[in-house]
This record gives sequence, structure tokens and C-alpha cells, in this order.
Amino acid sequence: VAQIEAPLQDGRASLRWDPPADAPRGYGLQVRVLDAAGNEIAVASTAFDVLDHWLQAPRYGFLSEFGPERDNAEATMAWAARYHINGLQFYDWQYRHEQLVPPEDPYTDPLGRRLSLETVTRLIDAAHARNIAAMPYTAIYGATPAFYEQHPDWALFQADGVPFDFGDGFLKIMNPTPGSPWADHLLDQFAQVLDQTAFDGIHLDQYGAPKTGRDNAGEPVDLAEVFPAFIDQAARVVRERREGGAMIFNAVGNWPVETVAPSDQDVVYIEVWPPYRDFLDLHAIIAQAQTLGGGKPVIIAAYIHPNNAHNVRLANAVIFGSGAYHLELGEPGAMLADPYFPKFGEMNDDMQRVMQRIYDFVVRYEEVLGIGTQAATEARAGALAIEGVKTDGTLSKNRVAVIVREGDERETFSLVNFMGLAHGKWLETLFQGPEPLRDLAVTLAVERPVERVWLASPDGDDLSPQTVTFEVNDGAIRFTVPSLDYWTMIVVEYAHE
Repeated sequence: VAQIEAPLQDGRASLRWDPPADAPRGYGLQVRVLDAAGNEIAVASTAFDVLDHWLQAPRYGFLSEFGPERDNAEATMAWAARYHINGLQFYDWQYRHEQLVPPEDPYTDPLGRRLSLETVTRLIDAAHARNIAAMPYTAIYGATPAFYEQHPDWALFQADGVPFDFGDGFLKIMNPTPGSPWADHLLDQFAQVLDQTAFDGIHLDQYGAPKTGRDNAGEPVDLAEVFPAFIDQAARVVRERREGGAMIFNAVGNWPVETVAPSDQDVVYIEVWPPYRDFLDLHAIIAQAQTLGGGKPVIIAAYIHPNNAHNVRLANAVIFGSGAYHLELGEPGAMLADPYFPKFGEMNDDMQRVMQRIYDFVVRYEEVLGIGTQAATEARAGALAIEGVKTDGTLSKNRVAVIVREGDERETFSLVNFMGLAHGKWLETLFQGPEPLRDLAVTLAVERPVERVWLASPDGDDLSPQTVTFEVNDGAIRFTVPSLDYWTMIVVEYAHE
């Protein structure tokens, strides 16, 4: 869309380009350094996007270290910005689950970690300086045993009258039914957080169990009904205090997504656990959530150690190719590897470069992958065939999966390579990646005149779009895909009718 030039002076150049106000819109940025004779001596690329609000494309990350000694707030946000993270969950920042803002500073959390609200504040301010939203972790029904002892009738009880607990007694489970004493207490805690800090909304967690219980009068409580009602109340607290504030709730194990996805939360956030083991289970979960949420963005929390690079790359191909986002980055050099976020894994230099390419790619092509597109895999995946390669089926093994997004006058076909894998499970380590494929002969059935076909991939250094020559024959187009390592994206643009 633009080309600008500037001379090098003392090894530096200053260039300025103002993007149009069109939003949401993603851009690729390529920098070429030439010598005096015009020969290219270096090239590099990145990406950026223009959004009205971060929730249009929520590249959600995490922070989990809030000790008083932390002094790298600006460097942390510079690292997050390099991966285009635009929202951060501050995980376990709070004093207690039932008393979020600490009474003094520094303070010690229930696990004995020494934390500081001053550190939290510095990190929030540094995030805001980079246009990164800061979201405080909270839990919808967790309370310390000491708090339960003070309010025993606020708990959620089993059929035998014994209160539910979590983590072998680490926490007690309270009753979050709207109008209950615990619900009113927690909503007041949210108000205090938003009144006393610069957080940008509320991130609300649950633990996946229990799913039902009883109140102190013995009446049944169905949490699949209670959760969305509480979310709606919490969202009102947020909206009253933050213009554009965000409300996010965790559907642990994809439950109860049917009731919480349509509620007044801004995204559908799903923490994935068995029985969703297959790579393509991630796609199925995302497609369902996009439908149930009425097109809300979908964020997937699927914890994969960065040492399992093949798993990470294939899972991200499925998640991003399905138009969703993956909570995995945030702390510098780290990747989430465990549901307790401080147990993150460290990425080596090669893995950091791989992830930079993936996130550059997702931002650059967000308009054909996510924003303004909808799921079309069920209707259109069968229209694409690859000569000599299996593309149909339900499992992520010995085939190329085809994930389809449909936009205005175009379709995006993500080819995800599962050929030659030992198994197709995202949670189990793959010691070898997929078998690289070359010169794939593709046939695609079409019902409209095709104007242009192009492809791109995050697997190599060159993320730029490559024009594809195609032939038209009997309601289909035929073309060749030069390579497929992990993920290659094909975009078909149709003539305006």
C-alpha cells in the first residue's frame, strides 16, 4: 500500500508513514537495506494493525511475576509488543481470592509468594504506554478457608451438606448465585479493583468442577445457569467504571460454553482439557464457540511446553487458521506450559524466532484469517483436493487438514500438515514434525469467477504473499502449492459480481 525511502546516516534511518484510519486492518512491513549501488544487503519484516479496540483482535498474553524486586516493566512490554500482544492477564496478582486489593504493600499471597501492588501498578502503566490492556485475574467462587469459617453459610454444598473445596482444602467453593451474599461481596471486590487500580476490566476464572451443588438452605444450584447470570452482573460493574472495559470468563474444559458464550462477555475464552485431545478438536471447539458467541472473538488456553515445538506450531496453525487466538506468551522469553501460570516454560532463541514469524503472520493477514471472516470448513473443506494426499477425515494424522474461512468476496483455505506424524494429539509430545510436502497439485471446486489466488506461510522467513497461477476447468480451478511444512494459507479472491 505504500513504499517510502530514507538515506542511512550513521547506520540509522528515520521513516514515517501514517496509515489510513480504516480499522480493523492488518499490515505487513518489509524493510530492505541497499548499498550505494542499489544492491540489497539486508531485509527484515514485521507487522502491525490498526484497531478501534484491542478486543477486535485480542492477542491475549499473561504475566505471573509481581515481586517487589521486579524492575523490568518497560522491557517486558517491549517484548510483548514485539509479538503483538495487546492484552495481558495478570495471573494471581491478588492478595486473597476474597479480598483482591491488598491491605498493605508488599504482601504475601496464599501460596507464600511475596508480591507488590506497586509492581503491578508499574506493569499496568507500562502496558498502557504500549496500548496493551491489563486484565486482573479473579475467581468466581474461590475463597480461603479462613474466610469460609467467617461465612460458612455462603458456601456451595454437596448433597451431604459438606462444602466443596478445591486443591485439597486450599480453597473453599462459595455460592456465586446472583443475589447471594458471596455474589454481592465479589461484585463489590470487582468495583474496588476498578476504583483503586487502572486495570481494564475483569478476567473471571472457574475450576471446571463442581457443576452443580446446593445452597445453605439445601436448594439446588446449577452453575451452568448461575455463571452467565453472574457474568452479566459483573459486566455491568465493569461498564460502569471503564468505557470499553472488558469482561472475560473462562469456560474450563469447554464448559458451560453453551450458556456463557452468549452472555455479556466480550470474548469466548476456553481452557482446553481432555477429552479434547486431537489437534482438530481445537478447530471444532473454536467453530462451535464462534457460533454460540454470535461472532465474538475466541481465545484458546491450551498449555504446551515450548520444548514441544512441533506441537506448538501445529496447534497454532489450527487455532489461528480457525480465526481464533492462543493464550501462550507474555512473560519475556516464556510460554505457558501449565494451568498454574508461574510454571511457564522458557523458549530458546530458535523458538522465539518461530513465534515471531507466526505472530507477524497472524497480524499481517488478520483480515483473511479472523476479522470479518466466518467459519466455512464444514461447507467448503471438501471442495479442495490434493493429488495423492488424503484431506478428508476427522483425525489429525496422515492427512492434510483443510480449514476454511469465508470473507467478503474471498475464501481462505489453511492447509495444516499432519502427514507422517506419530500421533495427532496436541497434548502428547511429538518428537518429529510433519513430513514436508512439495509441489502439491490442488483442485478446488468453485461456483464463482476467480480473480486472483495467492498464498503465504509463516514457516519460512518470507511472509509476503505469493501470487499463484491457476487454470480454470469444469467448475474448478487447478494450481500448484510449492511447499507445505506446517501451515500454508491459500486465499482465493472472487470477481465482484
